[in-house]
Amino acid sequence: MTMTTASSTASDRLSVATVDTVADASQPTPVEQPWEQLGLRQEEYQRICDLLGRRPTSCELAMYAVMWSEHCSYKSSKVHLRRFADLPKHPAVLAGIGENAGVVDVGDGYAVTFKVESHNHPSFVEPKQGAATGVGGIVRDILAMGARPIAVMDSLRFGPADAADTLRVLPAVVAGVGGYGNCLGLPNIGGEVVFDPSYAGNPLVNALCVGVLRHEDLHLAHASGAGNAVILFGARTGGDGIGGVSVLASASFEALHEGQAPPKRPSVQVGDPFAKKLVVEATLQVYAQGLVVGVQDLGGAGLSCALTELTSAGTGGMRVDLDRVPLRDSSLTPEEILTSESQERMCAIVTPENVERFLAVCAHWQVPATVIGQVTDCEDRDANRLEIFWQGQLIVQVQAHTVAHQGPTYQRPYRRPQGLDALQANAISTAGLGRPATGEQLREQLLTLVASPNLCSRSLVTDQYDRYVRGHTVLAQPEDAGVIRIAEDCPRGIALSLDGNGRYTRLDPHTGAQLALAEAYRNVACTGARPLAVTNCLNFGSPEDPDAMGEFALAVEGLAEGCRTLGLPVTGGNVSFYNQTGTSSILPTPVVGVLGVLDDVALRVPMGFSRAGEAIVLLGATAEEFGGSEWAHVMHGHLGGLPPRVDLAAEQRLAQLLAEASGAEQRLLTSAHDLSDGGLAIALVEACLRHHLGATVDLSTVHSEAFVALFSETSARALVSVADQQVEAFLALAEQAGVPATHLGVVGGQSLQISGQFSLDLELLRQAHTATLPALFG
Repeated sequence: MTMTTASSTASDRLSVATVDTVADASQPTPVEQPWEQLGLRQEEYQRICDLLGRRPTSCELAMYAVMWSEHCSYKSSKVHLRRFADLPKHPAVLAGIGENAGVVDVGDGYAVTFKVESHNHPSFVEPKQGAATGVGGIVRDILAMGARPIAVMDSLRFGPADAADTLRVLPAVVAGVGGYGNCLGLPNIGGEVVFDPSYAGNPLVNALCVGVLRHEDLHLAHASGAGNAVILFGARTGGDGIGGVSVLASASFEALHEGQAPPKRPSVQVGDPFAKKLVVEATLQVYAQGLVVGVQDLGGAGLSCALTELTSAGTGGMRVDLDRVPLRDSSLTPEEILTSESQERMCAIVTPENVERFLAVCAHWQVPATVIGQVTDCEDRDANRLEIFWQGQLIVQVQAHTVAHQGPTYQRPYRRPQGLDALQANAISTAGLGRPATGEQLREQLLTLVASPNLCSRSLVTDQYDRYVRGHTVLAQPEDAGVIRIAEDCPRGIALSLDGNGRYTRLDPHTGAQLALAEAYRNVACTGARPLAVTNCLNFGSPEDPDAMGEFALAVEGLAEGCRTLGLPVTGGNVSFYNQTGTSSILPTPVVGVLGVLDDVALRVPMGFSRAGEAIVLLGATAEEFGGSEWAHVMHGHLGGLPPRVDLAAEQRLAQLLAEASGAEQRLLTSAHDLSDGGLAIALVEACLRHHLGATVDLSTVHSEAFVALFSETSARALVSVADQQVEAFLALAEQAGVPATHLGVVGGQSLQISGQFSLDLELLRQAHTATLPALFG
């Protein structure tokens, strides 16, 4: 019942006498165990002993350590994350928080599964492999739900663009993201690249994957049915990734640098996208043939996670013979086999009558597959017992739910961050920052902003990603949101946006999280899609720092309240703590992904001006809001005041207007572009440069001060273009929807002309916009 091409299995070496067995652990003789080096606290180790009624074996200790790590157990965050679970049930959600990925109904019998996760610390240590395996991990989560992955996105943050270490990290991260996704044949349809000094030494690499499936193809991971086989398939197990979750993702770099928890082997996984492609196809085929009871991916914590979660979610127990695991490194100990995070591996539960067919499918795709155990019956008192044997000796005997779901829960002390009041009081109006007063000054500052690292063209990055492979991509970077058709026989599509703003969140964590949600929501709405569901990746400093924990608690509260107001469910996500070097935390960075639905992708709305003579309309009201703005950051290096006000009711009205105006009945919009970083000025530049068509606009009705009209970052706004003969109909529709609408001007020419202020040639704008990143990284 085994098919494997492995040249080595765990039974090939290692004397039985060197293994710590359950019988050994049951002896009263005291044994010193390295619980502290594995990231456990003394009280956590004692709790493990109490749960077992004895000391843990070395393998059990390793399993509890990785599964009770911050990364796997959410021990500091789950008391706050309950806010998401407490949101009203949404009829579209087919699978939500607690599953490998959220699944939502998108109509016509189709469902979509999507999720975003982080791979931050590994991407600093080994940028290319850290980023690549971040993509690989999120693809496995989507696959485990029974879906075919169809697209990826990424949210990347680095230190200063001109810093030496950014030059080391950014190109390798981009190569990892692009190379892995391209090899899998997955289009990268959107994301963001942000630079800020706070991310120096601690880049953020957040990867999102989306997959599509029919409702009836949804699979949930569980080990049920006594006698069913446990099959490990995919790549052989190596020594890479050991300590990935318990060390790299669950401790600060300061602790690592001081040698408090030194990994014995490489802590960053090594990805193989070509092997992953074969695993994807084999997995989808065994799903299609009905050969599996459940499938679990092997990501964080490796076999320890897969075996305990499968068993815990099932109705029985599990027996595993660890020495059957195919290895590519014959020196691995049982503890290392259990905690290795080697990539491209999956674990399946298969009924006895389907084992041979399952193995045959794997053989067809040249995917190694090995029966390593079976599901067992359990009496009530021993429910979900996981037993692992090594060369006939029992080395693990645990109740799986105690490993997978009974990790410690901490009520970490938190407070309103110290210094926040002073930071908010340091508003631009009181900081003595000079404003441009003349048209020439406005012109020069716009050119400076257009060329700044956070606002310039991302083509150096995005051109390394295949955005159109498989032929279903409808919109991709630099559009506001990625849009992809879900199936060849269906016009229906989805729109996705991934957004965050660390400066906003630093100034006001509650509001900053809502602004990230609002921007992603607005970006999706600008394509004409109806926002449907949310995923998130919450990147913060140490949970042992009351200030960082305060930022986290406020951000979660704000995000949950925002989702409640907008009627959007949170279907899953990720928390990444310990994002700091020494005592310096990153900007608190909640990254929010919003998924929307388009009934017909032919009706999607692009972001750029495409036809001379079209009318340009600004939707939403403009106020003087510069706290955390790009203007303050680029022109003055200033961070202070309050971020823009959140008006979620206005966001809803705007989204409803955009959907109606772009729908089959109206078809009024020829373009739509959200206003966010850099305000109206940057939105105009990007809309003009998209198809090299200029514009003439009058700001006098936007705000009394041209500077405010151009650079304010007031939310709930969008820039749209409308055929000239349809302007009056559109303005009437906006009035009916309760959305302020200002007719700014007209599309045409080869320059951006701000009436009464300045004119900028498009070629000059393009040169400024495109030269920055190639000069730094080209």
